[in-house]
Amino acid sequence: MDRMLVLTAQVAIAHGHRVEVTEQLDPLTEEPILVALADLDTGIRYRRSEDPRGGVSRWIGRVLECTITIGSGAARTVLRVDPISPGATGAKVALRDADAAADAAKAEADRWGGTDRPPVVEPERFW
Repeated sequence: MDRMLVLTAQVAIAHGHRVEVTEQLDPLTEEPILVALADLDTGIRYRRSEDPRGGVSRWIGRVLECTITIGSGAARTVLRVDPISPGATGAKVALRDADAAADAAKAEADRWGGTDRPPVVEPERFW
């Protein structure tokens, strides 16, 4: 499952390059925050100016797509990355997606499983 990384900077990384992503969890929203990004094929490293507080997780992925938006003072890069090695943050996202898939499967089973039929009444037993 690929991941979308959004950076508020112009970061040009070619398709197919391996990247090391360093993330930490936001204490309020429990969402991953990108702290650093390293292009392993060229050796170029990008990181935030402030140091991360707390624990970080690292994972390696391969760039599938890189889109850079250039505008009036707003530079933005969107990277679509296919994770090669999972990290703690990647595991949390995978579990969230697995829960959503399980809920969808249950809903589909209820839809096709005959839950709309009345239950069969068992006859009384005489011993």
